[in-house]
Amino acid sequence: MKRLLLLLVAVSFFGCATTKNIDNSNIKLRYLDDVVLPQNLEVEGTIVGGLSGIDFHNGSYYLVCDQASNPRVYKAEIPLLNRSIDTVLITEVIKLNRNYEFYKQHTPDLEGFRFDAEKNELVLSAEGSIQNGKDPSVFHISTKGEFLSAYEIPDYFKASGEQKPRNNGVFEGLAQSFDKKAYWVAMELPLEKDGPKPKIYATNSPVRITKYNKNTQKPERQFAYKLDGISKFPINWFAVNGVTEILEYAEDKFLVLERAYSAGYGSNGNTVKIFDVDASEATNTLALENLRKSNYQYAEKRLVFDFKSVKNFLTEETIDNIEGMTFGPDLLNGKKSLLLVSDDNFSSFSDQITQFILLELEIK
Repeated sequence: MKRLLLLLVAVSFFGCATTKNIDNSNIKLRYLDDVVLPQNLEVEGTIVGGLSGIDFHNGSYYLVCDQASNPRVYKAEIPLLNRSIDTVLITEVIKLNRNYEFYKQHTPDLEGFRFDAEKNELVLSAEGSIQNGKDPSVFHISTKGEFLSAYEIPDYFKASGEQKPRNNGVFEGLAQSFDKKAYWVAMELPLEKDGPKPKIYATNSPVRITKYNKNTQKPERQFAYKLDGISKFPINWFAVNGVTEILEYAEDKFLVLERAYSAGYGSNGNTVKIFDVDASEATNTLALENLRKSNYQYAEKRLVFDFKSVKNFLTEETIDNIEGMTFGPDLLNGKKSLLLVSDDNFSSFSDQITQFILLELEIK
């Protein structure tokens, strides 16, 4: 009881830790439809689940599975009919060939995915296994699953780095740059020395979003993004909020997906929001070793969509662990489609689902 009172005092003192007001002045998102896959759907000897990333290329979708013991990418057809999802059909499984030296130092716990149309290659981000000394990574594989190349990451992201990356909190979101010359990679949580994990009260919790040149495969720019706080008071004393996906829709303009989870609410523990982010005036933090001890300017963020507003329209009336987001085909009205997918964690934590959510995107 004493601990609860102290937390309530802290919330009162620091003010609201989360962004609540919707700003549609630049971006407008509208819910259209959702589809939930059957539990234990099996394709080519694998259970479809753990879907943490999605991308659209040449009429097909690619879905990355984060099962580190059997890393894979699914190819799928998801036709849209009358502003709704007609079906989700898994057509192919691309399994990573792990017989490469690279995987001995980089656990392929896959989180982000993009299709490199110029090279006809698959680009993946993986958070590694910090607690086991395995570095996070960004790398290319062939459409057959063969390892091709990897990007050079700053030392502060490495498992042995003095900045102490958090386990399960490193490379998560992955986006192709607007000019198609680079890839942006977003952390899920702050480095330990950069700042604390988000709390129920307001904190200064920055994640680094880094731009990697496709040709040199080296980092060339970075900005800091401030995470919202925890939205729901955790009943079982566990809560987390982090970035799970990013998309660059114009130069230095992004859609950023944040997902918070508070234990003790069963299938209602997730809070998921999409922010419109402008990094044009943000400090380049690439050379800053410790953000907690540095002066810098954050990217500007505005809340443009809160999934709780459509919860009652969803098939299961559940906002699950949404981790993947991609631009889809243009809709008949000329506006963009945005498709999102949830990671059901193979239902290891609770009764979770694999859901696909279709939104209409209007950029004003």
